[in-house]
Amino acid sequence: MNRLAIAALLLGALGSAHAAGSASAGQGKAAVCSACHGMDGNSVTPIWPSLAGQSEQYISKQLMDFKSGARKDDTMTGMAAPLSEQDIADLAAWFSSQKRGVGSANAEKAAPGEKLYRAGDASKGLAACMACHGPNGAGNPAAKFPALAGQHATYTIKALKDFRDGKRSNDPASMMRGVAAKMTDAQIEAVAEYIAGLH
Repeated sequence: MNRLAIAALLLGALGSAHAAGSASAGQGKAAVCSACHGMDGNSVTPIWPSLAGQSEQYISKQLMDFKSGARKDDTMTGMAAPLSEQDIADLAAWFSSQKRGVGSANAEKAAPGEKLYRAGDASKGLAACMACHGPNGAGNPAAKFPALAGQHATYTIKALKDFRDGKRSNDPASMMRGVAAKMTDAQIEAVAEYIAGLH
């Protein structure tokens, strides 16, 4: 069993306690989020992530990280700053309860991305994405590993490059930074395209 798999199991086993969220309360609080992330959490702008169907645990962690400064983004830091723990729990409950839209991918561009997602790249010691994010991209909520299926390719490319370049560092045990550091731009773009059409 490799180190990534062991870390995933440990993180999943540990879990975490968080405030119970109310999806109905979150719906009202999410009005301000809708300009970027869509009324139901399905963003129509590829630079902003879709949040619909994402796990409560992952959304909560990201909002807490924006609030604390563990994850940096000029827009999201300001948006998260005034949120209480209950606000975060309610927003997470709302977005996680929404149905994620089905994305689409360019089949030619996605073909090499599917190989990386499903098998990794042994020559680089690059683990398969599905080891943590699941064969259908549903993620691992207990370990706070996000669902990826249907996410905009543009957003996924940015996220992977931010991990690779050290602009984003809120990943558990530096796992995503370690993975992204082994990826070329072409590999990042291919796997992002595949993820966009995954469902």
